[in-house]
Amino acid sequence: MPMRLSWLAVPVLNTLFQFFIKLGAEQLNGEGMEAWLWQALSSYWILAAIAVEVVTFFIWMNVLAELDLSRAFPLSGISYVLIIATGWFVFGERVVALQVIGSGLILTGVWLIAGANVETEDRGDWDAKRDGLRTGAGKDR
Repeated sequence: MPMRLSWLAVPVLNTLFQFFIKLGAEQLNGEGMEAWLWQALSSYWILAAIAVEVVTFFIWMNVLAELDLSRAFPLSGISYVLIIATGWFVFGERVVALQVIGSGLILTGVWLIAGANVETEDRGDWDAKRDGLRTGAGKDR
């Protein structure tokens, strides 16, 4: 799987995990810890959530092998936005203005963090050029 699709799969699968957990949690009864645990472990939704989380773990390991942690982890913040959208679209949950504003800020932050590495890399080229100019500038004096 190409890297671009791998990092995008992580927030999508995290959202799917939360979706399955929500469906499984709605089926559980509060009859005591042992009964609750047995219900959770026998719920197809909970088992699907566990399977999705295992797949997500291995994809995340591949993403971390290819990207810097400081660049990869903020991309997982997209999950927050996707979960709010899923809550609204699938479960009919209300979305208030602060959630929309917060989602916009999260997406802006992810975009800025992702772009910061490009700026740093460009600056590194500038530092090399500047150092070259300094050594050359001393010859003119």
